[in-house]
Order: sequence, then structure tokens, then C-alpha cells
Amino acid sequence: MPCAAAARPRLPSSITESSRSSAARSGTRGDKGIERVYAPIVTRQLPDGPTCGDAGSMTATVTIRPTTGVRQRSAGPAMVRNLGPNWFAVVMGTGIVANAAATLPLAFPGLRGAATAMWLLAALLLVVLSAGWVAHHLRYPDTAREHRDHPVMSQFFGAPPMALLTVGAGALLLGRDVIGLDAAVAVDWVLWSAGTVLGLLTAFAVPYRMFTGRRSEPDAAFGGWLMPVVPPMVSAALGPLLIPYTPAGQPRLTLMLICLAMFGVSLIAALITISMIWSRLIHFGIPATGLVPTLWIVLGPLGQSVTAAGLLANAAPAGLPEYAGALNAFSVVYGVVVWGFAMLWLALAIAITVRTARTGEFAFTMTWWGFTFPLGTCVTGSTVLYSHTGAYLFGAAAVVLYALLVAAWAVVATRTVRGVVTGNLFAPAR
Repeated sequence: MPCAAAARPRLPSSITESSRSSAARSGTRGDKGIERVYAPIVTRQLPDGPTCGDAGSMTATVTIRPTTGVRQRSAGPAMVRNLGPNWFAVVMGTGIVANAAATLPLAFPGLRGAATAMWLLAALLLVVLSAGWVAHHLRYPDTAREHRDHPVMSQFFGAPPMALLTVGAGALLLGRDVIGLDAAVAVDWVLWSAGTVLGLLTAFAVPYRMFTGRRSEPDAAFGGWLMPVVPPMVSAALGPLLIPYTPAGQPRLTLMLICLAMFGVSLIAALITISMIWSRLIHFGIPATGLVPTLWIVLGPLGQSVTAAGLLANAAPAGLPEYAGALNAFSVVYGVVVWGFAMLWLALAIAITVRTARTGEFAFTMTWWGFTFPLGTCVTGSTVLYSHTGAYLFGAAAVVLYALLVAAWAVVATRTVRGVVTGNLFAPAR
């Protein structure tokens, strides 16, 4: 028989509590450190009324409603909040357009003026991004920590030191026309020193964290793995520019030997990594669309090592005169051999990029800046080989590659400006 009286209704009373869940770590996602703040709605029970069948207390119900929230301050420009080290690739790509033009075998009317303007732009970008990155670390330390732990973003901590080195060299090659020789030398010394220290730290810290931290999958190798180990090669290539402005004797000898040592640090680490990337491509095929531009990064240590060998040979008569002849011979033999492999890799990178573009899913990302700086090192490497051999082959290659570099920079820079205006480039790392 049905009950004669219905259960007494419950009156809801909202109690808001902030409970924070611990951040789940992930090897591939960029939403680490994000927390949900829950607002439980707890329904209080009233005194028991008649029930059907048996007496007993009502069961309280809890409704969990997820609301948006993060552990750190959410206010502030998205660019500052999500500004990663990969943005310094913009400075690298812009700076190499300037520096490569300064030594190009074939001079064009207005080329030096345009190159100087590009150097000024790179210097301005370096200042703006450096200020933004400092603000990023101060206001959003949790996001900065996530970048250090991110399996892809962490590799690009090699970009800031290379940006410093590139702008510093540009000051000596081009900026001297604007700020004077003494100021240019001072700027280059400061930026080369800072970039070298940071680059050596990156070359140690990032691989160390990879060795001792999260295990990488067999198909994880990609071009970005070269970013932490390339900065010492950039220091080795650009340090010789300071040899004439270094006191003779032990200071000059020390600088020369440090540059040679950094050549070895980066070269061996890069060769090991390139072998891993080659193996990954053989066994697992082309990487995800967004990582295809990172294949061009392989050109970086190849072209930069050719440049470094040639410029170290140029500086040897003043810095290491006893071995000047040996270094000159090494720069040519080594340079031609590595240049040949770099051209093979360039052909493969172009073919894979074109194949990917034909799929219609080649969306723009900041990894597209990988099309610029590594290609620029092939320009400077070809220029150095031309200066040492006089072979028109290398002179023509330098000019053709520079034209390709300028075209790539124009496309990538345009897409970057568009992404900045729309805000599409400021999403968190994934």
C-alpha cells in the first residue's frame, strides 16, 4: 500500500569550498600544472519524514561543478604568460639574414644598408623578448617550470643563447657603422660572453635532464634535440671575430683554445644526435606535421661547423700561429666533406617539407623558424669555403642559398606577424 505522506522536501544550501587537485605530470601535454578549482554544492538533509518501505535517513548528495582556474595568476597578456624560449628563434632567424649578407661573396647595391636594418630589427627583438621573458619568469613561474619540464619546449632553451651570440656578432659585422667600432666590440664581448655561458649551461643541463628524467620513447628523436647542443658551436664560430680585439699572449691563446674546445663539444654531441634522428626517420617515418620544420635544424650544426672551422683558421695566425697551416687545411677538407652532407640533408628536408605541404594540413607554428637560421649557417659555411678555396661553386651556392633564406624569412616573418595580431601564437605549449 503506498505511503500516505510524501517525504519532506530538502532545501539546498550552497557551501563553496576551494579544493585544488594536484597537477598531473605529462610527457607530451602542455597543460601540466593546470589545476581545477571545484565548487561543491552540498545539499543538507532535513529531519526524516515518512518513507516508503523502511525508515532511515536521507542520503546527502554532492554535485561537483568544475570551474576554470589555474594555480598562478590568470590575469596578464597571453604573450607574457605563454612566452617560451622558442620565441628567440625569431631573433636568430632575423639576425642570420643580416650577418650572412655582411660576408656574402656577391655584393648588391643597398645590401649592406638592408643588412644593417635587419641587424637593428634583430637587436630590438632581442631586447623586447628578453624583457618579456624576465616578466614571464617573475609573474608566471609555474608556466616557466612547465616549459623546463616539457619534452619539446625544453629543447628550445638553446635559442636564447644563440640569439645573444647572433646579435653580438652582428654588432661587430654591421653595427659598427651605426654605433662605432669601440661600442660594437664592447657589445659583442658582452653578448658573446653571456651567450657562451648560457649555451654551455644548456648543452649540459638539457641532456642531463633527459638522461636522468622521463624515459623517451623510441620514436621521440626530432630535430629539436639539437637545439641545446648547438650553442657552443655558434660560440666557436663567432668567437674568432673577437681575436683581433683580445690582448696578445695568454688571453688571445685562451680564447682560441676555448673556441676549439667548444667546436668539439658541439660537433660530437650533434653527430650523435643526427644519427638518432636519421634512425628515427628510417624506422618510424616522417614526424608529425608540426615537427617537420625541425628537420631543417640538422643543417644548423653542419653549416655552423663549416663556418667555425673556416673562421678559426682565419684567426689562427694571430691566436695559434704554430698550427695556422694545419687549421687552414683542416677547414677546407672538413668543410667540403660536411658541406656535401649538408646539401644532401637540405634536399631531403625540402622534399619532405613539400610532401607535407601537399597534404593541406601544414599549419603555421613557431617551428617554421627552423627554416631560417639553419639555412643561414649553410650560407655562411659556403661563403667561408669560397674565401678559402676561391671555387665559384661555393660562391654561387652562397648566393643561391641566401636568396632562399630571404624568401623563407619573408614568409615566416609575415605569418608570425599575422599570428601575433590574431593571438593564435600565444596558446600554451602542448
